[in-house]
Amino acid sequence: MANPTGPRARLLCRILLAALGESWEPKRTAMASRLNNRPPISYRESGVDIDAGNALVEAIKPLAALTRRPGAGADLGGFGALFDLQAAGFRDPILVACNDGVGTKLKIAIDTGRHASIGIDLVAMCVNDLLAQGAEPLFFLDYFAAGKLEVETARAVIAGIAEGCRQAGCALIGGETAEMPGIYSGGDYDLAGFAVGAVERGALLPRPDIAAGDVVIGLPASGAHSNGYSLVRRLVVEAQLAWDAPAPFAAATSLGEALLTPTRIYVRPVLTAIRATGSAVKGLAHITGGGLSENLPRILPAGLAAHVDLGAWRMPAVFGWLRQVSNLDDAAMLRTFNCGLGLVMIAAQAEAERVAAALASAGEAPVRIGEIEPGRGVKSPAKGKGEAEAVRYSGRLTLDPG
Repeated sequence: MANPTGPRARLLCRILLAALGESWEPKRTAMASRLNNRPPISYRESGVDIDAGNALVEAIKPLAALTRRPGAGADLGGFGALFDLQAAGFRDPILVACNDGVGTKLKIAIDTGRHASIGIDLVAMCVNDLLAQGAEPLFFLDYFAAGKLEVETARAVIAGIAEGCRQAGCALIGGETAEMPGIYSGGDYDLAGFAVGAVERGALLPRPDIAAGDVVIGLPASGAHSNGYSLVRRLVVEAQLAWDAPAPFAAATSLGEALLTPTRIYVRPVLTAIRATGSAVKGLAHITGGGLSENLPRILPAGLAAHVDLGAWRMPAVFGWLRQVSNLDDAAMLRTFNCGLGLVMIAAQAEAERVAAALASAGEAPVRIGEIEPGRGVKSPAKGKGEAEAVRYSGRLTLDPG
């Protein structure tokens, strides 16, 4: 007997139904029916709020407008941002680009709810690197990512970025905001910055004529800047301190506030001094991760080393506390932290006094910390360069008595 539900029977059913002007559809599964009957799941319900992102763009437009400079507008919302080098006054420029973040210092801002200054750190870490090439910062873009976009928090962070740009004389011309639930949790967020500057071809640093006998000049840091904070945070745990406790090195200030002191931006005074003294400044080193030990050798020609007198300046009190809790010796401190010097420059012996005077006139407090000498064949890591002649230190790190 033929199978009444077999393929042939189904085919006959289709033919008969077609002759009657009817159609035959397969029965839908219970799963498909259940999916189609469910209410829609929106992007917002998955954790991404497009309206919040748009609200943030509108909230930060006035902040970006405050950073306008020749060559750039501050309109946000396009797919890209424009900059006119000719309008900025350059004739034969070389573009210099840098990007960076602020490391785990960011976690202190998140844990304390103090978001106002972390954006300054972000700008500083980028524009001070541009400065080390002799470049004038032109424009800046930021990237802000969070699990959930809190508009007020993001606006506070970006207000700090705008302030950093104002201090550096560069325009905040764009950025990107991303909500990424599942990547970041709670109130966590992350920052990255991208800066572009320009320098006339003949003024690019470091210059190739750095020579033995040149003078090394240091500029004071405001604190730990934005380096070594994984260790800093570990030491806070070791000391069993809360962020709102008085800072052991600054009793009138909470520990969290003191450790969030923003990175200094050296752009305006240093560019002023460079322009006032012509070719007297031969090199600049931004003292970041790796400290003096790894950053100063990066700008020296092969066969030359720096001699640094550790007694020539006094470290801010925060470094005394860090040294005490960590029990690090001078060598480890100098490779982990800036130890009180955020930028170091090299000047010709005959021009050193003039450079120092120009820096002082621009509001800096330059300190002569050593000189360039022939290398002794003692090698050490140089950040981004491989091995180089090691810095030769004399004296001991000492604290500012104030």
